[in-house]
Amino acid sequence: MFDLTGRTALITGASGGIGADVARSLHAQGAEVVLTGTRQNVLDDVASSLGDRAHTLTANLSDRDDVAGLNDRAADALGRPVDILVNNAGITRDGLMMRMKDDDWDAVMEVNMTAAMILSRSVLRSMMKARWGRIIQMSSIVGYTGNPGQANYAAAKAGMTGFTKALAAEVASRGITANIIAPGFIRTPMTDALTDAQKDDLMVKVPAGRLGESAEIAAAVAYLASEEAGYMTGATLHINGGMAML
Repeated sequence: MFDLTGRTALITGASGGIGADVARSLHAQGAEVVLTGTRQNVLDDVASSLGDRAHTLTANLSDRDDVAGLNDRAADALGRPVDILVNNAGITRDGLMMRMKDDDWDAVMEVNMTAAMILSRSVLRSMMKARWGRIIQMSSIVGYTGNPGQANYAAAKAGMTGFTKALAAEVASRGITANIIAPGFIRTPMTDALTDAQKDDLMVKVPAGRLGESAEIAAAVAYLASEEAGYMTGATLHINGGMAML
C-alpha cells in the first residue's frame, strides 16, 4: 500500500484490537515497530506474529515519568529515533456528570490527553533534526458529537483535536505532520460482548449498517504515516460509517 521501509514507529495501546492492527499494518508496509501497552503477554503474541522488526515495551501511561522515558526506551530498542508516533492508547471511566468523581476525570485526562502530549513533545527534537516525522492521534467520534455518560472521555478526545492542530502549525515547516483519526463504532472485544438488541440499536445510527473493522482504522494510519500524506496536516479523518458526516 504505502512503502515505509526504513521508517520506525512507536504505537501505544498496541495490546488492544486497534493498536495491534495498527502495528500489523505499519509493519506490513516495511516499518520497524515498537509495540507498547500494559499486557506483556499480548504484546509478545502480536510481536511474535510479526517476526523481525518488532519490539515490545510495557508502559503505564498514567505515570508521567514512565511516559516521559518511553520515547528514549523505544529509540534504544530500535537503535535509532522514532519516525512515526501513533498515540492510540485510551481508557474510559464512564459516568453521568452529576456523579462523576474527580479521580475518574483525572484518570481519563492523564492517559488520553496528557500522555499523548508528553509523547508528542518527546519525539519532536529528533524529528525536527531529521526534518521528517509523523504524529498520529487516535481520537473518537464522541469528541465531536458528545455522548451521555462520557463527558471526561469526550472532553479528552475533543481536546486532542485542538492540541494537534496547534502542534501541526508549529512543526509543518520542519517536514513533520500531525493528524487525527476519529473512529466511530469499531468491532472490538467490547462490542463483541454486546447483545444482539444492543447491536441493533447501534446500527440504527450508522448508515453503513455495520460496525467498522480495526483493520480499516489501521489502513488510515498507514496512509497518514506515508510519504504520500506529506501535505496533510492538522486534519481529522472521520471513519464512522456515516454516523456523523463532519
